[in-house]
Amino acid sequence: MDQSIPSHPLNGSPSAGRRLPEWFKITPKRDDRYQRLKRLVADLNLHTVCEEAHCPNIWECWNAGTATIMILGETCTRSCGFCAVKTGRPSELDLDEPRRVAEAVSTLGLRHAVITSVNRDELHDGGAAIFADTIRRIRAATPGCTVEVLIPDFKGAHAAQDTVFDARPDILNHNTETVPRLYRPVRPQGKYQWTLELIQRAKAAGLTTKSGLMLGLGETAEEVDAVMRDLIAHGCDLLTLGQYLQPSKTHLPVARYYHPDDFDRLKTTGERLGFRHVESGPLVRSSYHAEDQVI
Repeated sequence: MDQSIPSHPLNGSPSAGRRLPEWFKITPKRDDRYQRLKRLVADLNLHTVCEEAHCPNIWECWNAGTATIMILGETCTRSCGFCAVKTGRPSELDLDEPRRVAEAVSTLGLRHAVITSVNRDELHDGGAAIFADTIRRIRAATPGCTVEVLIPDFKGAHAAQDTVFDARPDILNHNTETVPRLYRPVRPQGKYQWTLELIQRAKAAGLTTKSGLMLGLGETAEEVDAVMRDLIAHGCDLLTLGQYLQPSKTHLPVARYYHPDDFDRLKTTGERLGFRHVESGPLVRSSYHAEDQVI
């Protein structure tokens, strides 16, 4: 059976300015759980990738009482072409942050916590110790809560990666983001081989591994096929596939909006290649339906 992505033209339409296709229509809704979570995050002086990265699913997730907490501050040392998170020089390292994250997880009564971060390349360990401390504190405060971490590449530093691995997160996620040809404009301070090696090392450490791709930046179907095969070859268990949306006029433009049917075909292809689960759809992001994936 042919396991490659179909070679016929994609159904999605080329980008026409900032106008979104009809399948991106979202009706914002702020119920009591949304407001409670927003107050809790503010009271504990925490950050969420939901807000910082302008996630289109914030209404759905926050109304369900879930959020992806972003540690290591709100300022990233990298300047990725797709990301809305602020770039600059971080001013400090908040050593009390893991305790407050654990308090938020406990207060919300989460069964699955997702923790991500900005890049902190100026730190000797890239912030790996804060990740490990956060995992341990969540487990102490909320026994039975599974923990997923979406980590940076730590510039390929094995010691920093091992610090996180040794804390034994239930899911170790590191996003590939795009195809190798587009790394320079999309992830100028990242390296495709760092990503593959990190996934491989996490799998060798006995962890469940996960990665994700944004589509619509100008990649070809053959390139997406090749990345999925590389991820499988390096031990990736779970995969997310979503549509890239331009967060502002200063970010990379959308080259193509993929049709939902394209995402369905990609999901089928990924499952045939061997991923344990593929979450694929226009609005899918790294932590979308994350609790269902760990189950």
